[in-house]
Amino acid sequence: MPTKREAPRLDRAQVVDTALRLLNEVGLDGLSLRLIARELDVKAPALYWHFRNKRELLDEMATEMYRRMTGGREEPAGAAGMSWRERTTAVARGLRSSLLAYRDGARVFTGTRLTGTEHGAGMEANLRALTDSGFTLEQAIRATTTVFTFVLGFVAEEQGMRTYPDDSRPAFDVTERARRLSGTPLAAEAGHYVFEGYDEAFEEGLALLVEGAAARYGVA
Repeated sequence: MPTKREAPRLDRAQVVDTALRLLNEVGLDGLSLRLIARELDVKAPALYWHFRNKRELLDEMATEMYRRMTGGREEPAGAAGMSWRERTTAVARGLRSSLLAYRDGARVFTGTRLTGTEHGAGMEANLRALTDSGFTLEQAIRATTTVFTFVLGFVAEEQGMRTYPDDSRPAFDVTERARRLSGTPLAAEAGHYVFEGYDEAFEEGLALLVEGAAARYGVA
């Protein structure tokens, strides 16, 4: 008599991998433990062995995103020959690129608490590069966290303006915005710079922060 096959053991890695895949399909607002359970063909309570709530799951999703974006590397490619400016810029560009790879990636990453310790090595290397260049530790922390929060906020706004097939909102119309704000011409024209040309806007904002840090702290 054939024996009943045992269901494969469900682990945290499976849950997180599935959650990140579904994130690109339904977005953060559509993602739920119930949806993930259905995708894994298990009952929702099976997930609660690993994550008590969605907040805990998001912490682990952000941690896995970090692992994937760094690929186990402490340094960005070519970091050995970079100045602190080049290094800070490269790290910020890499973070933005990684967040954009996931729908609502910036919202997932914002406010989460990384569950691993992998980020410690990268943070140590970045702070060491800045302190070796003349920043105090506090200044290095202020500079790097300011850039980090700029990237998160920028990408959150950038992704927030995207329209997806399951989005009830129409695509954002910069021309229509300008028409509605015709009584305030500078505000009307600003839409072109705020809602278009995200790559150029990101680079300019990042340069402002990097050069601003250099000027404020008197670092070459």
